[in-house]
Amino acid sequence: MPTERFTFPGHDGGDLAARLDLPEGPVLATALFAHCFTCGKDIAAARRISARLAAAGIAVLRFDFTGLGHSQGEFENTSFSSNVADLARAAAALEGRGMAPSLLIGHSLGGAAILRAAGSIPSAKAVATIGAPFEPGHVTQNFGDGAVAGIRAKGAAEVMLGGRPVRIGRGFVEDVTGARLEDAVAGLDRALLVLHAPRDEVVGLENATRIFLAAKHPKSFVTLDDADHLVSREADATYAADVIGAWASRYLDLRPPAPPPGAPEGVTRVSEADPNGFLQDVVAARGRHHIHADEPESYGGTDGGMTPYQLLAASLGACTSMTIRMYARRKGWPLEGVTVDVTHDRMHAQDAPSNGAERIDRFRRTVALTGRLDAKQREKLLEIADKCPVHRTLEGGAVVETALSGAAKVAAE
Repeated sequence: MPTERFTFPGHDGGDLAARLDLPEGPVLATALFAHCFTCGKDIAAARRISARLAAAGIAVLRFDFTGLGHSQGEFENTSFSSNVADLARAAAALEGRGMAPSLLIGHSLGGAAILRAAGSIPSAKAVATIGAPFEPGHVTQNFGDGAVAGIRAKGAAEVMLGGRPVRIGRGFVEDVTGARLEDAVAGLDRALLVLHAPRDEVVGLENATRIFLAAKHPKSFVTLDDADHLVSREADATYAADVIGAWASRYLDLRPPAPPPGAPEGVTRVSEADPNGFLQDVVAARGRHHIHADEPESYGGTDGGMTPYQLLAASLGACTSMTIRMYARRKGWPLEGVTVDVTHDRMHAQDAPSNGAERIDRFRRTVALTGRLDAKQREKLLEIADKCPVHRTLEGGAVVETALSGAAKVAAE
């Protein structure tokens, strides 16, 4: 996944550090991601969700709010409103690159900020929140007993958040406790997806309910089951990203460009989703179609998708069914349904029609045809099954040419 790092001016003029995760192929849409309170652009959930969306053709900008991570400024002097202003600046920076964001994603307090900022980002067509509070002031409940009173009295004070001290200013407390989202959510005028975990102990599920009820259609509510507030488990982040990508495709123009010359069906791109395992992102039609491939747990995988041989069997089965259907349709035969079961194993070549001592692959198909077909029609359709293009490719063999991409060459050098 290509990544571009750059800076843009925040609400106070200081440089904010940004990371733009790009698809390997054409950019079909751009998303702006707002991270959780005092986190950063490189938190695991933001990193994993961005990577998954980039694999589906959606570029994602994530950045450190003022005073956090690698961005300039003093966090003590920031507020909820300044975070909203930073998001507007981020959207403007993307627009200046010809990549105005059509998808907005916010996690935790970043979700509340993205709801507030959406009205000032005209290019946005869809908004997704993850574990977002309905009342931004909810975040002060994590400061500890007496912390808010101490901040108000002293002007600023350190509180422990996530096991580390963070200095919070009076301006932040006053701004966030006075912030309201009712009007922003009710007037969103964009598609809304609310993602929340029922067992979230930081921001309760009732917050998601209130956001959802305050919003007008189109809106969707999806549970993250037993995910924690930070969506720290990879499987939960993967699920969230896949849901966001599938949902957003209804509201964003993700039509891929024409395929390159010599590849009438376009490029099928396979990229690692987990360098420590075997999970793969498989994207075709320039991001329109997205599936996973993996290995079983017994072979070191996570069973997150079909194995390569299962995908090959699926290709044979799908092609067989399509070929039978096209023939029956052309003949006007009463074929109601086709089911193709495909199994794969390896056999000694001497057990196959050809001679030899090596082992070869064997695919066995069982075709079920439903409908008022006579015996001759069924026999003919079974014969037609052997004429499917994938069948012929497997039997006839194919030439596989492999080359090192230009990007890989540069990286290697």
